[in-house]
Amino acid sequence: MEARETLRQWVEESNKIAFFGGAGVSTESGIPDFRSVDGLYHQAYAYPPEEILSHTFFMNRPGEFFRFYRDKILRPLETARPNKAHQALARWEEQGKLTGVVTQNIDGLHQQAGSKKVFELHGSVHRNYCMQCGAFYGIEAVRDQEGIPLCSCGGRIKPDVVLYEEGLDSQVINGAIRAIREADMLIIGGTSLTVYPAAGLVDYYRGRRLVVINRSATPMDQQADLLIADSIGEVLGVFL
Repeated sequence: MEARETLRQWVEESNKIAFFGGAGVSTESGIPDFRSVDGLYHQAYAYPPEEILSHTFFMNRPGEFFRFYRDKILRPLETARPNKAHQALARWEEQGKLTGVVTQNIDGLHQQAGSKKVFELHGSVHRNYCMQCGAFYGIEAVRDQEGIPLCSCGGRIKPDVVLYEEGLDSQVINGAIRAIREADMLIIGGTSLTVYPAAGLVDYYRGRRLVVINRSATPMDQQADLLIADSIGEVLGVFL
């Protein structure tokens, strides 16, 4: 409890909090980490998720890509709702304490909770575009079609998510770096900090209060000024 009281005090004293989060923030809303390969996965797919969610696989085997994408990524979103972590961050932003949420997640739950300053490093399932004419589509264009989703022009629709072998958006990266670098407190939560280059962005932090909230160990644990090995939703939920 002492660590949580310290966090509460630091939040009260801070006016430029930046949050860096990963899959652990969304799993508490019922969204499975697609990297977790279970028995059911083995029965349904002949390829590992990292291969299916690659640019090469998307281009060469689009039918199999979209079967996995709808089943493992879009379907869980139908019942997922923002949890206490999403809600607390949105409240901090409303109070003028939070300068930005930097997330590796693509589900849009931060925005659904009310956050506006969100830097989606790996894109969003809610944005999709035609690879031929550039027309924009919402999530329903991919979710509600069968097979390979096509634009009215005949081009293939691609989710605006960063696949393996693809680079991150430079504008999003610059915004995330600015939010982290200018923060007086950085909270890292729900991420093991193993996915690069995204995880490397925390190195831009120059403040004196680095908080890590994660159930398992991370490479930043030794550098953290405050380390809480617990549920991100339970820890931040006390601020609601």
